[in-house]
Amino acid sequence: MKKVKEIQITEQISIGGENKPFVLFAGPCIIENDEMIFDIAKELKEITRDLKLQFIFKTSFDKANRSSIDSFRGPGLEKGLELLKKVKADLEIPLLIDIHLPEQADPVAEVAAILQIPAFLCRQTDLVTAAAKTGKPVNVKKGQFLAPWDMKNIIDKIKKTGNEKIIMTERGSSFGYNNLVVDMRGIPIMREMGYPVIFDATHSAQLPGGAGTSTGGMRDSIPFMARAAVAAGIDGLFMEVHPEPEKGLSDASNMYPLYKLKYLLEELIKIDQIVKS
Repeated sequence: MKKVKEIQITEQISIGGENKPFVLFAGPCIIENDEMIFDIAKELKEITRDLKLQFIFKTSFDKANRSSIDSFRGPGLEKGLELLKKVKADLEIPLLIDIHLPEQADPVAEVAAILQIPAFLCRQTDLVTAAAKTGKPVNVKKGQFLAPWDMKNIIDKIKKTGNEKIIMTERGSSFGYNNLVVDMRGIPIMREMGYPVIFDATHSAQLPGGAGTSTGGMRDSIPFMARAAVAAGIDGLFMEVHPEPEKGLSDASNMYPLYKLKYLLEELIKIDQIVKS
């Protein structure tokens, strides 16, 4: 197995390398309101501190990819970044933030520790290279339409800018209409490219467009897929969480209940230790 590059995220946090515990990327799908964001971030910080897990908070200021024109999209770039800057400073936690347009890269890079490229946009050259040119680590979600080995072309685009702080995320593959499946073989295949691989346990549970004007999901499958991915040797775990997922304004069907997260993480840490011992 090829050695995986260790990517330094902050002075205290890195991802990749050899036999290191997985890093947790977690938070709500979207900024719904200021109070909720702070409450979730505080609880996640406490959970990961107790479990001695490295943690990066994720959320979105805008969800440009929605099933319906009437779907909630979030507060937008300016207001969203203003709030996230406060979360970062007050709670002293690093942030992962996704971008949808090349012009968003620079302002988001001033706040985020990692810039994320959404799966549907992973082949958009201008977007990928704009994120890479900020010099920040870039997490590219593998498109539902790509084979694992196709990620090499995206890695090459990023490396052409001189940035080698590259992370990839597996989040399932399209399997017929309104369905995703996860091929766990993709995790070692992508790690063979020499960069860390994250598993997105919650988006992998989606049934895209499966609820008509919104995305459906199979929340009960999340723990099973997360266990399998950790056993496959992932470098990081991505999970969208919410105090009351069924009331969430985005991805309600596949966000994981916040109150259940610690119990699942305890299981996953044990699996991770066995695999990497």
